Amino acid sequence: MALIKSISGIRGTIGGQPGQGLTPIDVVKFTAAYGSLILEQDKGKKIVVGRDGRISGAMVRSLVTATLQGLGFEVIDLGLSTTPTVEMAVTMAGAAGGIILTASHNPKEWNALKLLNHEGEFISAEMGAQVLERAEQEAIRFAEINKLGTITEDESFMQKHIDAILAHPLVDVAAVKAKSYKVIVDAVNSTGAAYVPALLSALGVEEVTVLNGEVTGNFAHNPEPLPENLRELCNEVAKRNADLGIAVDPDVDRLCFVCEDGTPFGEEYTLVAVADYVLGHTKGNTVSNLSSTRALRDVTEKHGGRYFGSAVGEVNVVKKMKEVNAVIGGEGNGGIIDPQLHYGRDALVGIALFLTHLAKSGKGIGALRKSYPDYFISKNKIELDETIDVKHIFEKIKTRYSKQPINTEDGLKIEFDTDWVHLRTSNTEPIIRIYSESNTETTASNIAKRIMTDIREIMQER
Repeated sequence: MALIKSISGIRGTIGGQPGQGLTPIDVVKFTAAYGSLILEQDKGKKIVVGRDGRISGAMVRSLVTATLQGLGFEVIDLGLSTTPTVEMAVTMAGAAGGIILTASHNPKEWNALKLLNHEGEFISAEMGAQVLERAEQEAIRFAEINKLGTITEDESFMQKHIDAILAHPLVDVAAVKAKSYKVIVDAVNSTGAAYVPALLSALGVEEVTVLNGEVTGNFAHNPEPLPENLRELCNEVAKRNADLGIAVDPDVDRLCFVCEDGTPFGEEYTLVAVADYVLGHTKGNTVSNLSSTRALRDVTEKHGGRYFGSAVGEVNVVKKMKEVNAVIGGEGNGGIIDPQLHYGRDALVGIALFLTHLAKSGKGIGALRKSYPDYFISKNKIELDETIDVKHIFEKIKTRYSKQPINTEDGLKIEFDTDWVHLRTSNTEPIIRIYSESNTETTASNIAKRIMTDIREIMQER
């Protein structure tokens, strides 16, 4: 059993003992702590709640909404929804905050409380720390009988979200419709099964086949939209002569595509392609986290903009985007953040912008992918024990590579011309992650191996 408290929210496996998994007691405790802090901010008494299609979703939803009602909130329950829809619903409804019940790409035994502020964005690290402190202290006062809150179910926000996407100045429904695309969607047995086909229909895409379309929470495969988990989608796209395939994760904030021949477009290139289209119409800067592909920087500079790297984590990407006034940003895991719609990863607006770009390019999706520079990322890790001083290791690595450009905003990123390596500790495991990138797989792997050798040598010096 596991219970992880981080910048990404309260995440854990269902069941077990309180404090060791995401049990009903833990759900109530952390919901109450968050709700009591929201009340103190005096932004109103509305809270939006939505969930993905997980098996535990209905149970967790009941616990969360009842707890918020017990604090005196007016709960707007979206039911089965997506992370970006809940984020947009917070501002649309003028709510004081929101809670998304999803463990994103984690397997079915996991669930989580993702906590939003009144702007529909993830709460800050500072507020997150306050939630944890209050939960431990149990310094919470519930409402008396005449001041209990209400729970109202509202399923209208899917259409409101889609309508907002259709109104986006860079989404061209006529251009997409004219192409008569044949699309295969892998909805991984969650809410994408409803939301993605509804959006595609609104964009004029009439021929849509949905794989794993029953919203059961029994994910047909590992739900993280990575190439190794999308073999069924790749095979079906090629077999059915489709124009492209689309895959999302269970809460529909990550997105990747499959080319017409059944090969992956590459999750790192979802943001690259969308940014290329946006920058072609809106001059400006871009942001991605430091572990994302250099291709975004190349595309940004081609359009005359500046690229900025941020620490890993959606909160950090959004913060950097606001600082540098970025017109598009996100993460290399297929997360698109378009501030013209809202500051949150949104697979749905990503689909609309990508299809518009594809339609206007006059190319097939495979040819579009070939128009971008090829980079390869090697992902590795080194396990640590409690005696390891990671700060000492990073300082030693900095000294060894002091002649290279180094970024210390999130761990250590070292650049070698167009190649790079990024070292950072995990928020959830006792490991150092080592991501490296080059224009060949062999070179990317060799860069990682060299750094890992350096780290092991430094560890032996103790």
